[in-house]
Amino acid sequence: MANTVTGTGSSAMQALIDSVNSSGSKTTSVASDAQDRFLKLLTTQLKNQDPLNPLDNAQMTSQLAQISTVDGIEKLNATLQKLLSSSVDAESLQAAALVGHQVMVAGSGIQLTDAGAVGGVELGANADQVTVTIKDANGLVINTVNLGRMDAGLHNFTWDGKNDAGVRAVNGSYSISVSATRGSAKVTATGLQLAGVQNINRSTQGVSLNLGTLGLVTLNDIKQIF
Repeated sequence: MANTVTGTGSSAMQALIDSVNSSGSKTTSVASDAQDRFLKLLTTQLKNQDPLNPLDNAQMTSQLAQISTVDGIEKLNATLQKLLSSSVDAESLQAAALVGHQVMVAGSGIQLTDAGAVGGVELGANADQVTVTIKDANGLVINTVNLGRMDAGLHNFTWDGKNDAGVRAVNGSYSISVSATRGSAKVTATGLQLAGVQNINRSTQGVSLNLGTLGLVTLNDIKQIF
C-alpha cells in the first residue's frame, strides 16, 4: 500500500480520484484507462510524498507490473478475436466449396432413383454381420440388405430398388435402419444418408450447411463428400 501523501489532505486526494474517475467516460480501452488513472495518482503521490518517508519502490514496481498484465491480457484477447474471425472466414470458404456437392451425414433416409439408391453405414467396431432394413413410407419392410462382415468405420452400400420378391419398387423416399453384431454382442451402427448441399449459412454460432429437407448441419457432421 502506498504511503499517505502529505500537503494535500484526504479531501484533496478524494477530489483527484473523483476527477480521474469522471474522465473514464472517454472512449479508451479498459487497460489504457486503468493505466492512465494509475499514472495520474502515482504522479500526484510522488509530488506530495514525505521526503523523510518516501514511497516504497517495491510497491510501485508491483503496481506497474499489474497494470502491464492487464494491458497484456487485453491485447491477447484482441489477438484471439482476430484469430477467431480468420478461422470463421476460412470455414466459410471451405463450406462454400461444398455447395452443389453430395455429402453423407447421419440419417435414416434413402432416395431411390432410376439409377438405384446409395446409403452408408458407420460402425463403432468390427462387426461379423451388418444388415440394412429398408422400409417404405408406411413402415413396411421392402428389402433387407445383408452386408456381411465389415470393419469399424464408414462404409457405403447400394440398393438396386428391388424388394424381397425381386420386384422393382417405385422411385421415391424410403427409410433405413442398421443393425450390426459381433458374435452375440451388438455393435454400434449408424445409418448415413446422402444429401445435396444447397447453400451455406453464417451466424454467430458459426457456419452451417443447408441440406434441404435434412435441415442445417455443420462441417463436423459431414462423413463423406462426393
